[in-house]
Amino acid sequence: MRMAVASDIFVELGIIVIIAGFLALLFRWARQPQLLAYILVGVLITPIFGIITNSTVIDAMSTIGIAFLLFIVGLEMDLKKLKQVAFISSVGGTIQIVILFTTAFLLAMVLGFLPLEAMYVGLMLAFSSTMIVMKFLSDRRELSTLHGRIIVGILLMEDIFAVFALSVLTSIGDFTPSVLVLAMMKFVALIAAAYFATRFVFPALFSFAARAQELLLVASLAICFLFSLSFHFLGFSVAIGAFAAGLTLGNLQYHLEIIARVRSLRDFFSLLFFVSLGMSLSLGVIQNYWVELIAFTIFIIIFKPILVLILCTVFRYTKKPSLYSALYLTQIGEFALIIAAQGRLLGHLTSEIFSLIVLVSLISISVTSYLIKYNSEIYALLEKRLQFLDKYNTEGLEFMPQDHKPKIVLCGHNRIGYSILRKLHSHKKNVLVIDYNPDIIASTAKRGFHCIYGEVDDQEIIDKMNLKGIKLLISTVPGMRENLLLIKKTRAVNKKARIIATTQSTDDALKLYKAGADYVTLPHFLGGEHIASIVTGVRKKTINLTDERERHLKELHLRKKQGHDHPLQL
Repeated sequence: MRMAVASDIFVELGIIVIIAGFLALLFRWARQPQLLAYILVGVLITPIFGIITNSTVIDAMSTIGIAFLLFIVGLEMDLKKLKQVAFISSVGGTIQIVILFTTAFLLAMVLGFLPLEAMYVGLMLAFSSTMIVMKFLSDRRELSTLHGRIIVGILLMEDIFAVFALSVLTSIGDFTPSVLVLAMMKFVALIAAAYFATRFVFPALFSFAARAQELLLVASLAICFLFSLSFHFLGFSVAIGAFAAGLTLGNLQYHLEIIARVRSLRDFFSLLFFVSLGMSLSLGVIQNYWVELIAFTIFIIIFKPILVLILCTVFRYTKKPSLYSALYLTQIGEFALIIAAQGRLLGHLTSEIFSLIVLVSLISISVTSYLIKYNSEIYALLEKRLQFLDKYNTEGLEFMPQDHKPKIVLCGHNRIGYSILRKLHSHKKNVLVIDYNPDIIASTAKRGFHCIYGEVDDQEIIDKMNLKGIKLLISTVPGMRENLLLIKKTRAVNKKARIIATTQSTDDALKLYKAGADYVTLPHFLGGEHIASIVTGVRKKTINLTDERERHLKELHLRKKQGHDHPLQL
C-alpha cells in the first residue's frame, strides 16, 4: 500500500515537472514570465483535464517552497539598509493596510457579503505577496535599489500585520485583548530567542559546520525547519519562521554559501507553489461570482497601486520609485490564500469564496508579472502625466542657488558616484549632484555640494543642469533610456562637453558611444582591469600587496557604513 502511494506521488510529480519544463521553455522562447507557465500547468492538470485530483501532497510541498523562498530572502536581506525607508515602511505601510482593509471591507459589504466574510475579504485584499515580489526583486537584482527597499519595508509591515491577523482569526469566537497581547508576547519571545542564537550560538556552530559543505547545507536546513516549526507551534506562519531563520543566518560569514546551496531547492518547491495555485482554481466561480471577481480585481490592480503611489509621494519620493513600488505591490498572494484556507477550515468562509480569492490571486499575480517586466516602458508612458506629483515631494530638497551654473554634473550618487564625488571635493562649488534618493541628497548637501532631488530624465531637472555651459557630464545611472536622453540633450547644445556614461552590457556601451558618449564604463569590466593592473604592479614591484590590502580594507569598512555592497547598486 505504501509503495503504491509513493508511486502515485512520484507519477504526479513527474507529470507536473515534465509539463512545466515544456511550458517553461515555450514561455521563455516567447519572452513571457515563467511563473505564468507554472500556474498554467496547475490549471491544465486539475480544473481542465482532471489529471491530478488530489492536491494534498502538492499543497504540502508548495508550503515548503514558500518557506525556502522566504528563508533565502532573509539570508539576502540587510535590515540596516531599511533604515533609510523606515518611516514610510512603518507609518506608510500601516496607513496603506488600514485604508485597504477598510475599503475592501466596505466593498464586500456592498456586494452582499456577511460581516465576518467581509472582514476576511478586507484582510485578504490588504496584503501583497511577499513571495512573488521578493522573487521578482531577487531575480532582477533590485533588492538594494531605492524602490526595492521601500517595497521590502512595506512588505515586512504587511507580514507583521498578517501574522497577528492569523492569530486573531484562529480565536475569533472568544477573542479578547488578552489574546492579542499573548500573541505579541509569543512573537517577541521568538525574536529574542533568534537574536540570542545569532549572537552566541550560531557563529560557533556554523564555524564547525562550514568545514564540510554537506554539513553546512544540512545544518542550515535544520535551522530553517527549527524556526518554522517553532513559529508554527506557537500559532504563527511557517513562512514567517523561515524568514526569521534566514535573518538570523544572514549575519554569518557563510550566508552566501548557504544561499548557493539552498537556491535549487527553493526553485523546485516554488514551482510546486505556483502549480498548486492553478490546481486550486474552480472554474465554476467565474460564472457564479463574476461581479465580485471584477470588483476585487479592479480594486487590486487599479485602486491599490494608486494608493501606494500617493503614499510614496506624500512621503516625498519622486515619481519613478513611487511608481515602481506601486507596480510591484499590485497583487495578493500567499497570505491571502493562507487566511482564506484558515477561514474555510474554521467554517467562516465557503469553498466558493475561497476559489474566488484564488482566482483574484492568479489574475493579480499574472498582471503583476507584466507590470514589472515592462515597468520602464510604463514609466515612460506615464512620466508626463505624473509630473504634477513633483510639486508635492521636491520642496526643501534642492540645495543650489537659483543663479548657479554648474560646470560638472554628476547624475546618480551611490557606489560609483560616491567615489567620483570624493575626487571632485576640491571643485565642489562647480559640481551639481542629481539623485532620486532624498536621504542621499540631504547627506551630500551637508558635505557642501550643490544637489537637486529628482529624476535625471525629468525635463525640469535637465533645464537646471546648464548643459550648454558644462564641461563634464558623468552619469552613473545604468538605465539605457536615461543615458541616451542625457547624451542627446547635451550634444544638441554643447559639442565640446565631455560625457561619461555607465551601462551593464557591451551592446549598450557601443550604442552609447555611437550616440556621442566620450567614455562608457562597464563596472564588471573595470574590476577585471583593476585586478590586472594590481597583478602587473606586484610583478614589477611597484605595488606592495600588503599596503594595497590595508588600503582596501579601510575602503571596504567605509563602504560598509555607506551601505554600498550590492553588485548592481551603482
